[in-house]
Amino acid sequence: MKYSESHILVIFGASGDLTKRKLIPALYELHTQNLLPEKFAVLGVSRTELSDLEFREKMKEFLPNLPQNQKDIDEFLIHLYYQPLSTADATEFPVLKTRLESLCLSWSIPENYIFYLSTPPNLYQIIPQSLAEVGLNDSSAGFKRLIIEKPFGYDLKSAKELNKNLLNYFKEDQLYRIDHYLGKETVQNMLVTRFSNGIFEPVWNRNFVHHVEITSAETLGVEDRGGYYDHSGAMRDMVQNHLMQLVGLVAMEPPVVIEADAIRNETLKVFQSLRPISESEVEKHVIRGQYTQSHIGNELIKGYREEHGVDPSSRTETFLAMKFYIDNFRWAGVPFYIRTGKKLPARVTEVVIHFKNTPHHLFGTTSDSDQSNSQLVLRIQPDEGILLKIGMKIPGAGFRVQTVNMDFHYNELSDVYLPSAYGRLLLDCMQGDATLYSRGDAVEKAWEFVQPILDAWQNNPNIPIYSYPAGTWGPEVVDQLMEDSVWRFPCKNLAHDGEYCEL
Repeated sequence: MKYSESHILVIFGASGDLTKRKLIPALYELHTQNLLPEKFAVLGVSRTELSDLEFREKMKEFLPNLPQNQKDIDEFLIHLYYQPLSTADATEFPVLKTRLESLCLSWSIPENYIFYLSTPPNLYQIIPQSLAEVGLNDSSAGFKRLIIEKPFGYDLKSAKELNKNLLNYFKEDQLYRIDHYLGKETVQNMLVTRFSNGIFEPVWNRNFVHHVEITSAETLGVEDRGGYYDHSGAMRDMVQNHLMQLVGLVAMEPPVVIEADAIRNETLKVFQSLRPISESEVEKHVIRGQYTQSHIGNELIKGYREEHGVDPSSRTETFLAMKFYIDNFRWAGVPFYIRTGKKLPARVTEVVIHFKNTPHHLFGTTSDSDQSNSQLVLRIQPDEGILLKIGMKIPGAGFRVQTVNMDFHYNELSDVYLPSAYGRLLLDCMQGDATLYSRGDAVEKAWEFVQPILDAWQNNPNIPIYSYPAGTWGPEVVDQLMEDSVWRFPCKNLAHDGEYCEL
């Protein structure tokens, strides 16, 4: 097993929600699994005035508060430190450098630093420059790595500017653009399912696959993020990053080796092969929607435009469905469908490979539009696992066919440690493994694909935004995207899929 070198993790924006709810719990999880180096420190950086002890007490609130955990928690907290700093002020960064040198001396740690930007995007250009001005980008005395949270730009132009600016101060191999979706165990297992099983890779192409369907549904609305979401929308919040990365992993060619550059080269080739959707084609290939007031059970749910911080006349999409093609030898002619939205009936993310029907319908199946085709469901969340739906004979006279399930669930591996997405990605960065991080050229290619769609919405107010009642599967018109098939309506449960639906 590979071990991490001693280092200091610096978290900018340490008083924010991401640090408290995700990063510190993920680091604690790694600590309990003995995956952190013995000589290791976390330095929280933010404008809020806190002492080391006050910072530790605040972080302690988000750790599992059970009697049996107290020893582990106490051992973990001594690694946490805090430095008040105005991150937008470059003149304060010498103070940060001095503090890091002091921690290196007290812990006998070489100058190995990871900088995590858990900050608003407007600081993504300021902090790297300020770090470079005090020499904290120089890897000669120890590694220096920079983790950047999404969004990687607001559009194609800003994404290119961000990449250019980052490369002025850090090398590409020092940059780790984090997408927590790629840290999920079931996302990584898609590669293993394809490339370690001789029964799947030979049929993973246009000769056997009818279409590919990717769904990421949420039951929540925008909650208290209305102000942010109204300037983002489903395209920027979910499609350009999370779902396009899933497309890259599903459609990629086999890499020569399982290494960061080899895998990321193949996902880049997928993005380069995406058939462009011109502004004039957007209305035909992309459908957007916005949830409206509705009753879910006995509860009256507010519509999107009534949410706090949302413009009452907003045309921001809370639902998006898209049809597109990948123009290469493997996928020529195979439609890919993406669907994501808020206030849908179930919280579920999955990839479904719909295989073609047999060419001769021996048992009475005559239409490609029915559900008799075999499906491979790769469930990312919840009830993580894999489901293969195939036809079997119903006992008795004749040859009546019924779809049955063959499934595997990760919760069956009760003795195996499954790291959280952030825990996995943090550990990878500590070990210098960028496999599950986005590379700058791939980020730009994904933006190139979605930019004409955003431009069309901006330039043509006649492109409709359809309403859908909260708690439904989006606008009814979305069915028109599927020419000769139907959308799958997934439930929370993967087990007994098709027999009952747990919402």
